[in-house]
Amino acid sequence: MLRSPSFLRLWTGTTASGIATWALPFILGLAVLDRSITAVELGVVLAARTLGFLAAVPVAGVLADRHDRRRVVLWAGLVAGLAAPVIAAGVGRSVVLMAVAAAVVGAGQGACRPAFQALTAEVVAEDQRQQANAALTLSVRVTTLVAPGLTALLAVFVDTRVLLLATGVLWLGAALIPPAGTGRPRTEPDGAGTRFTADFLDGIAEARRHPWFLAGLGALTAVIATGYSATGVVLPLVSRDRYGTEAVLASALTAYTLGALVGAVLVARWKPRAQGWAALAGLACYGFAPLSLLLPVPAAVVVAAYVLAGLGIELFNVPWFTATQREVDPRMLARVSSLDFLMSYGLAPVGLALIAPAIAHFGPEPVLAVCAVICFAAPAAAALVPSSRGFRAVR
Repeated sequence: MLRSPSFLRLWTGTTASGIATWALPFILGLAVLDRSITAVELGVVLAARTLGFLAAVPVAGVLADRHDRRRVVLWAGLVAGLAAPVIAAGVGRSVVLMAVAAAVVGAGQGACRPAFQALTAEVVAEDQRQQANAALTLSVRVTTLVAPGLTALLAVFVDTRVLLLATGVLWLGAALIPPAGTGRPRTEPDGAGTRFTADFLDGIAEARRHPWFLAGLGALTAVIATGYSATGVVLPLVSRDRYGTEAVLASALTAYTLGALVGAVLVARWKPRAQGWAALAGLACYGFAPLSLLLPVPAAVVVAAYVLAGLGIELFNVPWFTATQREVDPRMLARVSSLDFLMSYGLAPVGLALIAPAIAHFGPEPVLAVCAVICFAAPAAAALVPSSRGFRAVR
């Protein structure tokens, strides 16, 4: 796929946006360590970014279906790129300025996601999309594996404000590098269709035409809101209290990324006959993460569970994105993709907000047990929908 100039530009642009998205909370975390901002201010800024993301995703889905998707990517990247220096200017001076700018960056991030999904379907031929989606997710996983060490090393030599400015440069690259699409037919904004709400509801109606999509999205949302949130809260505690070292925390997170890398490489070529069932089985593997934290097992078992979780999540993600690009009406692809991101990523903060009080009230063991059951049961329930077998309509 990287031999195609158009895909190479698309891959470079999405990778730049992925690095910029990952880097902001990490760099602000470094700012907390050097006392430029407080932990409370960090939470406010990241919450503002999340709100901007959630507000922009449905609007961007409608715009990317109405207008040229390349242009939506352009403006989204420019907006985020111009807001990043404002965050840098607010460090140590004004948390309000930082929060407002972070909300704008989040809006640019949210606008990019559905537009990039739809643009991929225009740039890449259908028989190559699984490889393309695998290559795109591979770049994200490599970034999360390598970038923390490199960023921490750079922080020794340059100020965190300079690193924040660098995220703005990445966003400008995400805006300017991607190629033009094929210009497929767009939604005609006439009559009631000129209203964003009506157009977004049309996208929901399109999603409802695909039972496999609703079932898979429900399973994905359940896994992220419960298993992902529970392990994010409990893993540091288990690492400290059960094993007496932070090495288990670092090893498990690294193992998750390595597992995801292996999954992305594997799924680039592997196309099982029942691809939907295989993908849902991969998603269910995330249940091993909370299960390993629940049981008194050796640290190596926890690390192995996170390898399985990372492997499984990519065995789900790549076929999921590919099937959405194949099955959904091209005129509504961005809106359906925005619904995907709105539900799966949008409910993750809600899960995090509820998990911590639940653990404080009931203790970690019951919460982990419930989360593990949901992680296994939700994909199994989705697999019962007939069209979930291949992530395509039953004919």
